[in-house]
Amino acid sequence: MAFSLKDIIAQQVNANVGGIEIPAAVKNQVLGGLSESILGSLTQTATKPGGINLIKDLFGGKTAAASSPITDLAGSLFSNNILKKLGLGSVLGAALTGLIPKILGGVTKVFKDQNGDGKVDISDIIIALGGASAGKSIVTSVLGGLFGKKR
Repeated sequence: MAFSLKDIIAQQVNANVGGIEIPAAVKNQVLGGLSESILGSLTQTATKPGGINLIKDLFGGKTAAASSPITDLAGSLFSNNILKKLGLGSVLGAALTGLIPKILGGVTKVFKDQNGDGKVDISDIIIALGGASAGKSIVTSVLGGLFGKKR
């Protein structure tokens, strides 16, 4: 079964948010906001000079999620775009924002060295996303330059 990066992020959000009491009325907005903030951070980082290297370092294990500028940006996006609008309070907001390094760390683990060549590259992402031929062409065209290897 093929998964998208968005699906993998959403799975990690759901897996990590368990112990935090989120008001039912805003739970879907919070979970979606965490996912969108992380995806937005990756997307924005990819378009910046040097951003591809930051993503490669994060997904390749050279940079821990907790110390990555990608994580910092995701936290800022979540705080500015979700927490401020929902007014959830500083304690709950800090707890939710504090999950971002764990969530992003979980996402990067999905893209570990899948093919055993000792590095994370586009082949590993294709394998992690299910290896579907349609997904392969999309992932290859969009992310091929990201990890310096095209198939």
